[in-house]
Amino acid sequence: MMGTKMRIKPTVLLGYLVPTVLLAFLPMAGFPRAWTLYVFLFAIYLAMANMWNLLAGYSGLVSLCQPAFLGIAGYAMVIGTWLGIPWGIGLLGGAVIAGVFALLLSNAVFRLTGVYFSIGTLVVPEALRMVFYLWRPVGGALQGGGSGYMVKGAAALLPPSYIYWMALLVGVGSMIIMRIVLRSNLGLGLAAIRDNERSAAACGVDVFRLKVYTFVISATITGLAGGIYFLNMGYIEPSATFNVKWTMAILLATVIGGIRTEEGPFFGSLVTVFLYFLLARYSGYSLLIQGVILIVIMLLSPQGIVGMLRKMRWYRNLTAYSEG
Repeated sequence: MMGTKMRIKPTVLLGYLVPTVLLAFLPMAGFPRAWTLYVFLFAIYLAMANMWNLLAGYSGLVSLCQPAFLGIAGYAMVIGTWLGIPWGIGLLGGAVIAGVFALLLSNAVFRLTGVYFSIGTLVVPEALRMVFYLWRPVGGALQGGGSGYMVKGAAALLPPSYIYWMALLVGVGSMIIMRIVLRSNLGLGLAAIRDNERSAAACGVDVFRLKVYTFVISATITGLAGGIYFLNMGYIEPSATFNVKWTMAILLATVIGGIRTEEGPFFGSLVTVFLYFLLARYSGYSLLIQGVILIVIMLLSPQGIVGMLRKMRWYRNLTAYSEG
C-alpha cells in the first residue's frame, strides 16, 4: 500500500479544542448536575459509537460483542479496587485486558464471515454474563444478583467532575483516533477490505492483520469508555453490563447519525442521549421503540442525519474546507 501524509488543518484542531475546553468548565460553572450527566453520557456513547463505526462502517465487521469489551474492562477496574489496585491502573488495565480479549477472540470469530460473524460475536456477551453470574472473583458480600460489586476504596470517593473530564477526553479522543486511522495506511487497507475483501487480498493487503488491528483498537477504547462509565456508576453486575441495550444504543448512535461517516456518531450520540432520557419512563418498551426507530432510519435515510445534511450546500462547503 502506498503511504499517505497525515494532515489536519489548524482550524480543525481548534474545532476539537474549543468545544472541549468549554465543556470542561461545565462542572465548575454552576450549571445543573443534569447537564453534566447529559454530556457524560454523550461522551461515553460517542466513544463507543466511533469504535463501532470503525468496525462496521469502515471495516465491514458488523460486530455485536461490544458489551463484552466494556463489561470485561469494567469488571477489571471494579475488582481491582477490591484487591487494592489503584483505580487509575485498574481503568487502564481494564482497557488493555479488553484489547487482549479481542485479540484472543479474533482467531475464532474471524473464521466466520457476513451474518455468521455477527451471530458469532452476539453470543459472546451472553456467555460472559453467565460466567460472571457463577464466578465470584473476590470475597466479601455480593451486591445484588450474581457477581455484583460496588466500587471500593479511593475510587468510590472520586469527585464527579474528575470522572466527567475523563469521559470527555475519551469521547474527543475517539474522534481524533478515527481521523488519524482513516487517513493512514490502515484506513486505506480497511477501505479496500470493505469494498472487496478478495480483491484487497489479491493486491497484497494483509486482510487478517488489519481486521485484528481494528478489532483490538475498537475493544480497547470501548473498554476504556466502559470502565469510566462503571466508575461513575459505582457499581457493576452481569445482567445490566453484558446487556443487549448497549448494542442497541451503539447501533442507534451510529446509524441515526450516519454509518461510514466521521460526523455520524457525533450527531447520533446526541439523539441517543435524548432518547435515553425520553424513553426512561417506558423502560419495558424502550428496546422495542429503539428497534423501530432504527429500522425506520435505515429505510428512510441509510446515511442518517449526515446524509441529509450533505444535501445542503453550506454543509458540503464546510466539510470540504475541513478536509483541506
